Amino acid sequence: MFAALIEKLALFHLFSITSLILFTIFLYKWQLLLNVKCNKKDLNLPPSPPRLPIIGNLHQLGKLPHRSLRSLSQKYGDYMLLYLGNRPTLVVSSSTAAEQIMKTHDLVFANRPNLRFISKIFYDGNDVAFSSYGEKWRHRKSICVTEILNNKRVQSYRSIRQEEVGCLIETIKRSSGEIINLSKIFTMLFKGITCRTALGKRYDNGDDFYMLFKELVKLMGEVSVGDYVPFLGWVDRLTGLEGRVEIVRKRFDKFIEEVIQEHQIRVNITRYNEDEKVKNVKDFVDVLLEIQQGDPEELSTVSIKALILDIFAGGTETTSTTIEWAMTELIRHPRIMMKVQREVRSIVKANTRVIEDDLENLEYLKAVIKETLRLHPPAPLLVFRESSENVKIENYDISARTQVIINAWAIQLDPKSWQDPEAFIPERFFNNASSVDFKGQHFQFIPFGAGRRGCPGIAFGIVNAELVLASLVYEFNWMLPNGREGDTLDVDECVGITVGRRNPLMVIATPNLPLPCY
Repeated sequence: MFAALIEKLALFHLFSITSLILFTIFLYKWQLLLNVKCNKKDLNLPPSPPRLPIIGNLHQLGKLPHRSLRSLSQKYGDYMLLYLGNRPTLVVSSSTAAEQIMKTHDLVFANRPNLRFISKIFYDGNDVAFSSYGEKWRHRKSICVTEILNNKRVQSYRSIRQEEVGCLIETIKRSSGEIINLSKIFTMLFKGITCRTALGKRYDNGDDFYMLFKELVKLMGEVSVGDYVPFLGWVDRLTGLEGRVEIVRKRFDKFIEEVIQEHQIRVNITRYNEDEKVKNVKDFVDVLLEIQQGDPEELSTVSIKALILDIFAGGTETTSTTIEWAMTELIRHPRIMMKVQREVRSIVKANTRVIEDDLENLEYLKAVIKETLRLHPPAPLLVFRESSENVKIENYDISARTQVIINAWAIQLDPKSWQDPEAFIPERFFNNASSVDFKGQHFQFIPFGAGRRGCPGIAFGIVNAELVLASLVYEFNWMLPNGREGDTLDVDECVGITVGRRNPLMVIATPNLPLPCY
């Protein structure tokens, strides 16, 4: 009890000192803000909600920023200017506005803002997803597109995908009708697929790695006070955010360093082993090291590490989140579940497993995945952009170094583009939206972004998602524990750069039985 009292008194003392410091800084910053207003009086800026001194509109982001920003944009418009601390931020919330950013002025908005903890984790901008636009970025992006994630390379891993999905099916079968945590199973499945394709083998260190990866994803979605109010950067140390980032960074760096060393040793040992050459399929690390061996100055070891982390994070979390939401919606909508099961079971031969050749004919299943990506984009705010120069968009003046947030979730629920947008209706992709795709040409549907900064791994992620979902609905029937109906299943969201379920998806799987008539 005394310890708690002392702690409270210490916090009160700290709060009093901090308040005095903040008030002094407030007066200084407020005067600077007035000066900035005078300098910008001739600019035609987008509408902006009222803001507080120092923190600006940071307090209005809420726990789920994609939802908070959508509410604000419904009041202030498709182009909305926020001030996140001292950083002007343009929020875009319509397909026409997104097209201006990602197509018409794509080059101007091809940069990424410098966010210190993201930069720290991803090797100071040596990756593809979060680095600034420039010659080095173009070179690394080219390596990803032409060497790592091209269609031929993706197809070369089909046996790995098949084996991992087979293990998934056997794991679920062993549950014998018991309650299983499908969210965790998905994360471990896609971690396994990504490890084998990107790193060359599984790294089965169980819950420890699972929790580390979840912490990485959570950290990537957290707001650093120091990014937006630099003189309050100490708050990130006080809250423990800085320490958590450092722990995750060190642990992932150690892991990736060991992976690279293993590959280098294996190359030296098996270079002339013909049997090894026959059975070995080049993983992503092999390809990157081969490029580096040809020209060490072309690709540094730090860049290799950063690219590996990019691929690992993107290849695991986004696909896992998509399948998690797809199964959530199918369980909540039994009619749609039965319809997709009938399609898969009518095409896949009895007493066999789903194979990738079957996927081409599963049109309704593809529509289910599209509708899942529309209603639950894995990264609802995509990855932030930044303007590299002053630009005028639809009569609004946007200054250089303005951060840009594209609210893909709000755009994909816009009633101007989608009929009954809040409902889960896969059939919409057979009707008016039949030609709409997610590859960056239709700006009302941009779960993977578009333009220069669009995701290069779409093909890799989608084939994984289709194979897994087809296998799950083919092999099993699904129900909630305790006889609950599907419409009681929650859709609460978690916080992070990707937005999955807040609560794990706990379900019961039973082997494929004849479906009831509907």
